[in-house]
Amino acid sequence: MGDTKDLTPCPHGDIPRRATLFGALATLAACGFTPVYGPGGAAQGLQGAIFAAEPDTRNGFVFVARLEERLGRPRNAPYLLDYKIDTRSEGVGITPAQETTRYNLFGTVTYTLTDQATGQVVFRGREENFTGYSATSLIVGTQSVTRDANERLMIALADQIVTRLMATARDWRA
Repeated sequence: MGDTKDLTPCPHGDIPRRATLFGALATLAACGFTPVYGPGGAAQGLQGAIFAAEPDTRNGFVFVARLEERLGRPRNAPYLLDYKIDTRSEGVGITPAQETTRYNLFGTVTYTLTDQATGQVVFRGREENFTGYSATSLIVGTQSVTRDANERLMIALADQIVTRLMATARDWRA
């Protein structure tokens, strides 16, 4: 039981993992790292502060639902996010019989963030992304995977916008 010759050495030499983690956290704190939603963070106060325009399509509904999931449901929101979603599908997998078996779905969201009290646009942007899906020989299956790909794309685009808004909030917030 007292024999230690078969023990595997720590991959970082004799430094325990906790000391390494503490050192990494201390380094982050020294460089000015603050949590984005924490006190003094760039996105402090953004929860519930952005009202997204009402969706009028299934993609818009998924997009707005994800925004609200990430930013919180708006309550007396001082900002309005207006957006335009564009998607297009492109066949990329074609069999020798000229049947398309794989598609890429491209999406673009252009958006403006407006201060509702003044009507002034405080931020505008454009985000792009894509996802792919495989077509099946069954119509119902293809409709299902197409719907799923659209949902994944809308979630990715909403996440990109939330990230952009959090990263730039200090520049546009009153």
